[in-house]
Amino acid sequence: MKKLLVILAVIIACAGTQQANAQFRYNAIAGATISNLHFKQDLVPVSGEAGFSLGVQGELMFPGIGFGLDIGLMYNQLGAKVNLGERKVWSTLGYGNERVYLHYVQIPLHLRFKWTRMSGLEEKIAPFVYGGPEFNILVGHNGASAFKCAGADLSLTCGFGFELFQKWQVSGAYSWGMTYALKTKILDDFSARNRHWSIRLAYFF
Repeated sequence: MKKLLVILAVIIACAGTQQANAQFRYNAIAGATISNLHFKQDLVPVSGEAGFSLGVQGELMFPGIGFGLDIGLMYNQLGAKVNLGERKVWSTLGYGNERVYLHYVQIPLHLRFKWTRMSGLEEKIAPFVYGGPEFNILVGHNGASAFKCAGADLSLTCGFGFELFQKWQVSGAYSWGMTYALKTKILDDFSARNRHWSIRLAYFF
C-alpha cells in the first residue's frame, strides 16, 4: 500500500508540472461482474453471483510518457451464494442457501499506462494496463438477516484492455477486497471480503 501511495504521489506531481499538456476526457462506462465472498474461515460452501456496474469515469493522460490517472463514480453490485444450512448453528434457525447482494457506490482511483507510440496504429487500437485502489460505499443490500454488513470497504484492482478508434475502451479486471465486507451475526470472527472479476465497456465523449 505504501508503494502504491508513493507511485500515485509521483504521478500527481507530474500532473502539476505538465498540466498544460495533459489530456483530460470522460466517458460513460458499464459492465458485468462475477463476484464472490472470501471468508476468513472455510466453514460453509460459497459460490459466485453475477452482477453489473455502471457510471462515469474521467481519464487524465500525459502525452509522450503514456502514463495517466483515472477516477470515476460507479454503481457496483456484488455478492455471493452462502450455504449456511450446511452448519447446525444456522440451519436450526432456518437458514439455508442464502443469496447475498451488496450494492455499492464505488470510487476507483487508478494509475494507468497506455501504449501510444505505435507509428499511428494507436489511433485504431491501443492496449493499456491499469491498477490501484477502489473505495466502496455500501448503499444497500438484500436484507440477508444472518449478516452484518460493513458501511464501506477498500479493494485493490488490476486490469488490462484495448482502446478502439480513440472512442471505445474494452477492459477486464480482478479486484481483491482489503477490508471485510460483512460478518455473520452469530460467529463474530466469521467475516468475508469481496473478490470479483469485471468486464467493462466505455465510450468517450
